[in-house]
Amino acid sequence: MTTPGGAQAERTGLAWRRTALASAACTVLLLHSAAQRHWGLSLVPVLLAAATSALLAAIGARRERAMRAPEPGPASPVLPAIASLAVTATAVSVVILH
Repeated sequence: MTTPGGAQAERTGLAWRRTALASAACTVLLLHSAAQRHWGLSLVPVLLAAATSALLAAIGARRERAMRAPEPGPASPVLPAIASLAVTATAVSVVILH
């Protein structure tokens, strides 16, 4: 087991940040595409993608903090499930509405 605040917590935090940044980049691309389509229903995937980016960043920060605790507990399976659901909902909205 690593010490609190060790490399494992750092790698986990960086991985979640990288994922949130990639999601934010996709959000910007969707925003650009929605603007070219004169908004309308194309804005729904943009809003879902922005919410997903924020959710990924929040989950990552929470997980990194939890791993740096003196006695890190087991990871909650609910948070990654919520993130997966948000990503799936965003992807479905892009396919249907974009």
